Parts: sequence; C-alpha cells; structure tokens
Amino acid sequence: MKRILALALAAVMACAALAGCSSSNSGNAGNAGNNTTGNNTSDNTGNTGNGGDAAALSGTVNTEGSTSMADVMSIFTEVFKEMNDGVTVNYSGTGSGAGIEAVLAGTCDIGLSSRALTDDEKASGAVENIVALDGVAIVVNPENPVSDLTEEQIAQIYTGEITNWSEVGGNDAEIAVLGRESGSGTRSAFEEILGIEDACAYTNEYGSTGDVIGSVAGNPNAIGYASLSAVDDTVKAVPVGGVECSEATVQDGSYTIQRPFVMVTVEGTELSEAAQAFLEFAMSADAAQYIEQAGAIAPNA
Repeated sequence: MKRILALALAAVMACAALAGCSSSNSGNAGNAGNNTTGNNTSDNTGNTGNGGDAAALSGTVNTEGSTSMADVMSIFTEVFKEMNDGVTVNYSGTGSGAGIEAVLAGTCDIGLSSRALTDDEKASGAVENIVALDGVAIVVNPENPVSDLTEEQIAQIYTGEITNWSEVGGNDAEIAVLGRESGSGTRSAFEEILGIEDACAYTNEYGSTGDVIGSVAGNPNAIGYASLSAVDDTVKAVPVGGVECSEATVQDGSYTIQRPFVMVTVEGTELSEAAQAFLEFAMSADAAQYIEQAGAIAPNA
C-alpha cells in the first residue's frame, strides 16, 4: 500500500514539473514575441533612420570656369545647398578655357564654359552638358546715340575697319574697342559667330565680364560685349540688325549672337555622388525657373 502511494505521489510531482516547464516555455515564447515585435522592430526602425541619415548627400563639389556663368552658378549653389545641406559647391571664375583645362586635368569636378566645346576638346574627352542659353549683348555707353548695328558693322569695328562712331551714325569720336581676354568663352563665342577669330584689334582686354561692363559704363566712346545676364542699366545694349538682345529673342533664335552655358565633364570619369546630383539638378526641368531668375534662358523653355 505504501509503495502504491509512493508511486502515485511521484506521478503527481512529475506532472507538476511538466506543467511548470510548459508554463516557463510559454513565458519565454511570450518574451521572445515581445522581443520580435517590440525591441527588434524598434531597433530596426532606428537603424533605418540612421541609414537614411547616412544616405543623405554630403561632400564638396568643385566647379571652375566661365565668369559669365557667375549669376547662374550663384543661384544654383544656393538652391542646391537648401536641398542638400551636407553638400558644399565651390565656384571659381577663371574663364571658360581654364575651366575646361581644369576638368580635363582632374583638378575640379565640373568645368564651366560659356561657349560650345571645340572638336579638339571633345576629342580629349570633354563632354558638353548644356544647361542654359545666353545672348552676347553688344553694349555701349548710355550717352552713345547709336541705336542699331549690323553684324557686319560690329565685325568691322572689332577688326579695325571702322574706327570712328560717325561711320555708323554716331558722334565724331574714335571708338574704344573693348573685349575679354584670350581664353574667355564670351570672346570665343563672339568672335566665332562673327567670323573674326584672331582678327580683332582691341583697345583693351579684360579678365571678367564685370570689368567690360564697368569700362563701357565709364567711357562714352567705348563698345564692348557681355553676357545678357550681366547687362545692367549702367550700359546700353544695342539691337543687332533691328533685333534686341532679350530672353525671348535668344530662345526663338532671332537674336543671332548667342551661345550655350555648358557644364563640362570628362568621358569615362565617374563623378562623385554629390557632383552627379548637382549636374542632374542643373539640367533638370526644375532648374529652369532658377536659370531665368539669373537672367539666362533655359534651353527647353
């Protein structure tokens, strides 16, 4: 009898132990469920957030070249910085030729040219990314009575065939022929369009568009050329062949002394993520409004 009671008691204790184990495992399963649903999800959400921060653009984009593109670059860099506060875009106005040389040499990320690339530059690997169009305005002092010039007359003034304003309906005064320095995109475009490359007789040459504007503004007998985006009320833009230099006439092609604004990259060279994003922004439809604010013309406007 005692043996039977002992066996029964052992059976009861075994059952109790099994029940305890089951309860413990359920609790652990519940804890595991809590870890999966709560802690792990929370941790993963946090990691996703951190991953998003890590994926945000950062770095520096160095651009160099055309001084005529200064206004466009100023607004581009400002807007892009607001969109990507981890990216700094540097701009150095050294002239189109210098900018093309710099990007080909790898000393900047994006070159800037205010003229079309030459066949030789393209053969060297330069890639032309047109972001805007610009008219090359013919500017004189506001006191100058001349109200229109033909392309032929402009070419003759710059090559020295016409030397006095009276020959084109102006005052009896010697013309001061002003222009940009060798390597300037504005000069290259201007001379190429008029067919007077390497044939100009300059009175003075300047290192920036601003210097040309300032010098014409201070000399009643001067003539110069400048980016439409740089023209202000200190000078007068003379119509060419009866067509004023304006955004509308550049866009429709009726004003013929015009050129592209180009961001230059190198074929086969991969841009940094930040530089690629900046280039894509500059060429996007969204950039058109900023191009217009800078006084240039969006190519697809």
